[in-house]
Amino acid sequence: MTFHLCKQILIAGAILSLGCGVVSGQESASDKARNQTLSWVVQDSGTRAGLRGIDSVDGKIAWASGTGGTVLRTIDGGERWIKCAVPDGDKDGATLDFRGVQAWDAQAAIIMASGPGDKSRLYKTADGCKSWILLLKNPDAPDGFFDSFRFHREQRLLSDHDGFGLLFGDPVKGHLSAFETRDGGYTWSRIESASLAIEGAGDGAFAASNGCITDFGAASNFFVSGGRMGSFFIRLSYRGPYWLNDSSPLMKTWDIVPLPFARGADSIGAFAIGGHVELSKDKSATINGIKYRLVVVGGDYAKPNESAGTAAWTSDGGLHWASAAKPPHGYRSSVAWSGELKAWITVGTNGSDISRDDGKTWQPIDDGDWNALSLPFVVGSKGRIARLSTLAGK
Repeated sequence: MTFHLCKQILIAGAILSLGCGVVSGQESASDKARNQTLSWVVQDSGTRAGLRGIDSVDGKIAWASGTGGTVLRTIDGGERWIKCAVPDGDKDGATLDFRGVQAWDAQAAIIMASGPGDKSRLYKTADGCKSWILLLKNPDAPDGFFDSFRFHREQRLLSDHDGFGLLFGDPVKGHLSAFETRDGGYTWSRIESASLAIEGAGDGAFAASNGCITDFGAASNFFVSGGRMGSFFIRLSYRGPYWLNDSSPLMKTWDIVPLPFARGADSIGAFAIGGHVELSKDKSATINGIKYRLVVVGGDYAKPNESAGTAAWTSDGGLHWASAAKPPHGYRSSVAWSGELKAWITVGTNGSDISRDDGKTWQPIDDGDWNALSLPFVVGSKGRIARLSTLAGK
């Protein structure tokens, strides 16, 4: 007989799934996950655009985005990718580079254009990308550059004008740009904090995959930055009803921890962060019995085949970090946890890797040209989209 065990926890009003395990008299779920051969099965995207944005809602519904005003959508797991209307297509939409996308279902999504000045924007659709609403144009133009945005996934059930989100961008006047919304992205407020101050030119975040931000229940949000002066892990914690669309006060606390990545050039640093949680009986290594696992990937995009300093991990929520003992085999721009495989996947312009020990060691999957990841999908240059395939090992 096989028993399915599913666990969920409640953190700051948000439900986090710890996944489903399988207890069997024959082969455990973890054994089955390890006994897999992984490969990327390339799909027909119908475009040659450079793709950097990808968001899988449920493995069947997914959205992708990229250069030339490109936005794509699938509702059948990638059997067919449909090209969306270009936002502001009658103006300058075809010149925009959409490096981030987050979707709630087959009808609603927000996309982020990254570019200098007013080329950085947010658009929203509620009709399956037939039409778009301009939510935000970079208020710091001609300065500024949007890097990453994030809405907590569980907020997909909220109404159209509800939902908490964050937006992160390059420095303006000596501070990293950060904005928050409480109404689903229709209005944004600048976050002012000395914690966002930078030491010098060449520091900031990377708009490589919309991967600079992750969260645990939206009350705890995690950013990574990099550049000449080094890389940093930034934790922004909220107290108060951040999920309400009202004017109630929000209390914020900040924690900043250096990351073990190289420094000295604009192209070097931490590019993306991912996380998952698990229950633990070891109370000394947890917060209320919950162990927070985080992985950061990056490197030097100007030297994609250099493997040193491309990944770091933590098991205490980010207080202490260690470099991977065996890193990915090149620069990496995106990382994601697979509950099904009980493993991390990371991708970059010279391939992909997997870690089954929470980021301590990595093994190659392929040598493809990839930019961003939202399992089971991956996207890259020249319109490349693929889906992760698992085959049972012998």
